[in-house]
This record gives sequence, structure tokens and C-alpha cells, in this order.
Amino acid sequence: MTVKSALIGCVVLAGWLMAGQVFAACTPPAVAGEEMSACKDWPAYPGLTISASTRFEPGTAKALAAHDLDLSVLQDGQPSPIASFHQRAAFVMDGARLQELTLDTARYKLTPELRAFGVRARLTNGSRLNPMEEVQLSLYVKEGEKLRPALRKLVVYEYGGEWDDNCAGERFEISRTVDMAKTTSHGFADLIVKTQETGTTNVVEGDACEDKTTVHTPVLTTLHYDGKTYVLPPGFKGL
Repeated sequence: MTVKSALIGCVVLAGWLMAGQVFAACTPPAVAGEEMSACKDWPAYPGLTISASTRFEPGTAKALAAHDLDLSVLQDGQPSPIASFHQRAAFVMDGARLQELTLDTARYKLTPELRAFGVRARLTNGSRLNPMEEVQLSLYVKEGEKLRPALRKLVVYEYGGEWDDNCAGERFEISRTVDMAKTTSHGFADLIVKTQETGTTNVVEGDACEDKTTVHTPVLTTLHYDGKTYVLPPGFKGL
């Protein structure tokens, strides 16, 4: 067994009381509402593995339930992370719950020398009459021994609506894709976000339930880096 296999094959959680002190947590995601974890090789940097894990903190009289987030980058042959990140209450459970956590290693080339990786979080509310689902994308870059968020909680998928549990109701679906632009802001590539929205209305007509679907024209939005993070327009940031 290689050193990397040994790391991925077990969960080594140490130093929860110290920000950023998290080792590999490459086990299948737990059920919603509890700890989750994911890991993935980073194709852009052979020999490196990305690990993500959450820790669930139950709500109290003064605070909502939340998930802390820990990220780390591991290198073959080294037992400790070479870079890490910790965020307390990264996902606050305000009417929704964290359902899934995945890693995204698409070609997010922010500068000629720097590539980011993504963390996608799916949140849902579990309601039949007023359903809500949201997928957020955050991008992180490695700077020395630290990982830093360059993009926070861009909503790349959203679904919602309401209905009367019989027929009448409305629902919408929004999906977004992210591409690298040729232009830059503060040395980082601008991001071109394509938004596609679909709306559906259901009404009772006689004995039938009829639906009308409207597919809106795709909209392109350019996100600019302000020196610290990519600035999101109103409505683009997740919960």
C-alpha cells in the first residue's frame, strides 16, 4: 500500500480546536445533517490530493446549526497537509440543510501560474409545497502553506417554487456555467458566467392540469477580481 492510499483509506482528524489543522478525510459523504467529506486527486498538480470535510455544530438558543469547513492539500509521501484552510460556520442551516459536498478540479486557471480548485455544496429544504435546492461553487487557491477563497458561494444551480399539492403553482430553475475570460482584473482572469433560467406555471383547466414553460434568453455576466475576491452581483451569492 502506498503512503497516499493509506492516507485516503482512513480519516485522520486532528486539532479541531486549531484552525486549519485537518488531515485527510477521504471517506464517503455521511448522511445529511452530519459530518461529510470528499477527496480528489488534483490533475493540474500531479502528486497532490485535495481533501474537504465538514463538522456539524448543532444549533443553540443563540445560534443556528452550521457546518464548519476544513480543506487541505496533501502531497504523496508526506503525512501532513502542505496547505490548509478552516472556516467556522461556513454553511449556516437557516431553513435548509447541507445535502452534498463535492470537489471540482476543472481548469480554473486564474493566472498563468495559478490554478484554483472548487468546492461545490448542495443545500435543500426538503419541502414538498415550497421546495428549494441550491448548489454553491467556491474557488480556492494555494498560497504557500495556506488555502484562500478567491470566489465565495456563487450559485451555479437553483430550484424553487410553490404549489397547492394538487396542480396550481409556479417553479423556476436556474443553472450557471463558469468560463475563463481573456481579460483580467488585478492580475486574475475575469470569469464569464452564463445564466440560463426556466420558469413553469401550472394551472387547472377543466379536469386537466396544464403547464406553461418559459425558457429565458441566456445572460452573460463578467465577474471581476477586486484584489481579494471575485465580486458577485445581487442574486448570485448563495445562502
